[in-house]
Amino acid sequence: MRNTFFFLPACLFLCLFATAQQAALTLNAKDDGYRGIWYANQPSNDEYVYKYGGGLATYPANHYPFSVYVAKVKKTFFCYGGTDAAGKTLLHAVSYFDHTTGMVPRPTIVLDKKTNDAHDNPVLNVDAAGYIWIFSTAHGTSGPSYIHKSVKPYDVSEFREVKATKIEHDTAVPLHNFSYLQTWYQQGRGFINLLTHYDRNVIPGQPSKPRRTISYMTSSDGLAYSSWKDIAVIEEGHYQSSGQFKNTVATAFNFHPVKKGENGLNYRSNLYYLQSKDFGKSWQSAEGREVTLPLSTVQNEALVKDYFSAGLNVYINDVGFDKKGRPVILYITAKGFEAGPEKGPRQWYTAYYTGKEWEIREVTQSDNNYDMGSLYISGHTWQIIGPTADGPQRYNTGGEIVLWTSSNKGRTWTSKQLTHNSTYNHSYPRRPVNAHKDFYAFWADGNGRAPSASRLYFCDSKGNVYQLPVKMETEFAQPVKIDPVK
Repeated sequence: MRNTFFFLPACLFLCLFATAQQAALTLNAKDDGYRGIWYANQPSNDEYVYKYGGGLATYPANHYPFSVYVAKVKKTFFCYGGTDAAGKTLLHAVSYFDHTTGMVPRPTIVLDKKTNDAHDNPVLNVDAAGYIWIFSTAHGTSGPSYIHKSVKPYDVSEFREVKATKIEHDTAVPLHNFSYLQTWYQQGRGFINLLTHYDRNVIPGQPSKPRRTISYMTSSDGLAYSSWKDIAVIEEGHYQSSGQFKNTVATAFNFHPVKKGENGLNYRSNLYYLQSKDFGKSWQSAEGREVTLPLSTVQNEALVKDYFSAGLNVYINDVGFDKKGRPVILYITAKGFEAGPEKGPRQWYTAYYTGKEWEIREVTQSDNNYDMGSLYISGHTWQIIGPTADGPQRYNTGGEIVLWTSSNKGRTWTSKQLTHNSTYNHSYPRRPVNAHKDFYAFWADGNGRAPSASRLYFCDSKGNVYQLPVKMETEFAQPVKIDPVK
């Protein structure tokens, strides 16, 4: 038998080797509880330790969605950046909340991403047939990206890797690297996915510096994607966050100015908005003006507000829509990128397109540039869920979670604090697609200044908070209600 193996044709040997690699990559292993990844970025050599950090299982704002409610089966499917018991590696985990039983199963570990970088966190979508898709992002070009699809509809027990392709120079090539993915699904059309790719040799005088180019791609089946179509290529690039209303997909983004000797991403500024109503065939400003892509100048038709002239950074959190499909953007401004009080206040704003103009209004303040929140719009009620109250690690990422409500399109707000006296900061509460009142926001906690355990939470629309079980002795468990609403 051993001798026979040595004389196998080379192509068959490579196929067997590839199959073994695939088996090792796709784990489909049951975890014994819910643990989030701890991650930090850019040491600051001061009392705040990092530019940002903490429990970042649902980070960043430029990944979406982490959860989708499916009314047909009365479940909210969700994914997150998990970790092993030692907290050493990023595991892409998926599960669901059963709205009928109020329970969660043991999560399924789809793969080990072989990094501890939360920029590699997964996102999730559900297609018309009920299949669950996991998009495993990369952070730049140094690592691979993956796509997995559930073997059965509405089932998270087993996934298979999808060998997707994209068009490049009129040829289908493997799709194995993408960053900051936001995936949207439209009935009868398929996937329109917004992403970032990293380009070099495009910044004058700095050939080795990457530009973060924001783009989109489409696919009717999730397998064969179009070419990457760039949205904007201004200076050192962009971060984008997006939203969908019926068949309208919209992106809100900033830009990174060119900086000599340092990354322009730390000086991100300005607020831009574009939308497409025809699956990416054409793009318009909120006013309906047709825009030719990619945008390449700082002053352009997509500009909502110039913050660069005022020397302010812009951090975009979320994009929502009123009942007429008019966009609302939630974002934060700051005087610089460093943590601490000197670069405050971190001012939260909504920018609302009224049908005639952009109306920009203040909401509240918080103490860190990365205090991300989510926006909810239902009828005349606007809500924001975010870590806007001071947490135990003050001036670090996150804090205590607060529910903000407005009944007059953001002119005035009332607040209700949902978490109290926490051990760690809570951060990145995320809104599910088709959010159900019983699973309304999903997030994690973690120490903002030092590696720690990270637990996972969700809240209902009334503000009741539940912790997902860290250790499970049985296949299913009931999330534990914490911190009763006060």
